[in-house]
Amino acid sequence: MIVTGYILVALVSLGIIFIGLSYLFAPAKTAAGFGFNEVPENAETFLNVKGGRDVGAGLVPLALMIYGDTHALGWAFLAAAAWPLFDMLIILRHRGKKAMAFGVHGLTSAVMVVGALLLLLG
Repeated sequence: MIVTGYILVALVSLGIIFIGLSYLFAPAKTAAGFGFNEVPENAETFLNVKGGRDVGAGLVPLALMIYGDTHALGWAFLAAAAWPLFDMLIILRHRGKKAMAFGVHGLTSAVMVVGALLLLLG
């Protein structure tokens, strides 16, 4: 169970680091796939900020993996599952693409909860 939890944490963490780097280097293109129907043309600065925060959000669980405290990693990852959950809710609130909201953000949050529970209960 713990190994599976670590694998899920690593995959999600590396994924959000990749997405963060995409927001830093190709913000408009990356934002188009987030789930909103429209992306403001002058949003590049904000999208760069989002990218930097996404990279940081991916590094924190990886640092906890290196530290080796399974329970701390589990609790941190469980709390971090709120980020994609709120992304999903924001997209739905603004009548964005439901497939992206549920299929990417909602699914990511669910995978994070499963990974966290595997670490906490393992």
